[in-house]
Amino acid sequence: MQRTLILLKPDAVQRRLVGPIVERFERKGLKVIGMRLMKISDQLAATHYEAHQGKPFYDGLVQFMTSGPVVALALEGNKAISVCRKLMGATFGCDADAGTIRGDFGISNGFNLVHGSDSTEAAQRELELFFDPEDLHSYELIDDSWNAAE
Repeated sequence: MQRTLILLKPDAVQRRLVGPIVERFERKGLKVIGMRLMKISDQLAATHYEAHQGKPFYDGLVQFMTSGPVVALALEGNKAISVCRKLMGATFGCDADAGTIRGDFGISNGFNLVHGSDSTEAAQRELELFFDPEDLHSYELIDDSWNAAE
C-alpha cells in the first residue's frame, strides 16, 4: 500500500469540484485517510514548491496557491501514486485525455485543478508538510483484501 498527497487547488474549490474530484479517487478504490480544507501560507507554499524556486512561473504559482482555500487529501491504496497521476491526466487541461480529472474539468494551462505527489519520496515529504501523523487514519475497507491478494 502506498500513500500520496493530492491537493485540490484554489480553482477546483472555486469551481465547486471538490466532491466530483474526490469521488474519482474513491471510485478507483483509493482510501481517504486524511482531508483538510485549508489556506496555504506563503511559507508552506514556498517550502512545498522549493524545487521550482528561480523558475519563471514560481512567483505566480505561489501567489495562486495562496489565493484561496485548497483541499489537502491523503490517499492510500495499491500503487496510489501512479494511479492518482493517471487519474489526474496531463499537466495542462487542454492536453489531458478525456476521462481524466484535468481532461474532463480543465482547459487552462495556468489552472490545472490538482497536484499529486510524483514519487514515494515526494509523497512522504509532502504528506508531512500538510498533515500531522495523528491526522492520518488507518481503517479497513471491504476491498482492502482484494488488493492484498494481488
